Amino acid sequence: MRAVVVGGGIGGLSAAIALRRAGWDDVTVLERAPAFGEVGAGITLQANALAGLDALGVGAAVRGRGGVDAPGGTRTPDGRWLARIDARRLEAALGTNALGIHRADLHATLRAALPAAALRPGSPVTDPGELDADLVVGADGIDSVVRRTVYPEAPAPACVGTAAWRGVTDEPWRGELTVAITWGPGTEFGIVPLGDGRVYWFAAVLAPPGAKYDDHHAEVRRRFGHWHPPVGALIDATSTLLYHDLRHLPAPLPSYVRGRVALLGDAAHAMTPNLGQGGAQAIEDAVVLGQVCRPGRPVAEALAEYDARRRPRSQAVAAASYRIGRFGQQLRNPLAVAARNAAVRLTPSSVALRSMARYADWRP
Repeated sequence: MRAVVVGGGIGGLSAAIALRRAGWDDVTVLERAPAFGEVGAGITLQANALAGLDALGVGAAVRGRGGVDAPGGTRTPDGRWLARIDARRLEAALGTNALGIHRADLHATLRAALPAAALRPGSPVTDPGELDADLVVGADGIDSVVRRTVYPEAPAPACVGTAAWRGVTDEPWRGELTVAITWGPGTEFGIVPLGDGRVYWFAAVLAPPGAKYDDHHAEVRRRFGHWHPPVGALIDATSTLLYHDLRHLPAPLPSYVRGRVALLGDAAHAMTPNLGQGGAQAIEDAVVLGQVCRPGRPVAEALAEYDARRRPRSQAVAAASYRIGRFGQQLRNPLAVAARNAAVRLTPSSVALRSMARYADWRP
């Protein structure tokens, strides 16, 4: 039995590990880029992602390269707290704290769990139907060639009207640091400590697709530099910024499976980052795919179970993430913002905790 994974990102590498652990001895990962690597910034791994990585046998290695991301809560730009989250109660509810890690470190850890011969960079796929495999896994991201091939009628990815800067401080952070999400009118700033002492941050704004800025540092400083400490200092401590329009799949796919092809991660359910669940859902997909695709079991039967187990949950998470964005960062009307802030302040911490745990409480 031979499996080919198209796409060498977090989801694709996780799928290859899962299939090999399930007993598939011929698993190949095809990556279109000339070299394997992750050019992103940071990522927060919540309890469900960590449970999935444990099932893949790499949880301890990932924890060794990450930093505990104890959530502080939600603030306003002047530093006032809208809500505080008790990290000990969250850990008790989920069994672990969230973890902040650089995407490059996570990617390197996943690659190290696979034999070098299984990784083939510089291998673009234009027609998955031509691949010689019993199972083809489409893990090639939001602009998936595999998805366009097997579901040509599906709507293309769409911008949500938000763009984001992402950065990691050049050096380990020595100043005061409170982990939080800060909401302003049509804006959001997030802070995530990483395992090496540096800090990953992101800054989201309402923006038309394709908006251009002559000086990204100056623009993000203009918009966020006057916010509560240490926002301005984190921006000043970062020399390299990434800037992207946020996109998602605007309509859920009718199935993640067609024939011997299974879609996974962003190729199946690209979502907004408002719940921090994009990478986690890809890891969940990979773990379940490995569980159902046991050698000797008919592939069609296994993939039918994969679709039944993964599509309802991942599409519900994607829909919830989109709603949170509309309620949070995308809200800009002053009266609506004031009403939202009042509602968040009045929400009991136990209710907020259950809301956070709802999406992260998953076990293989």
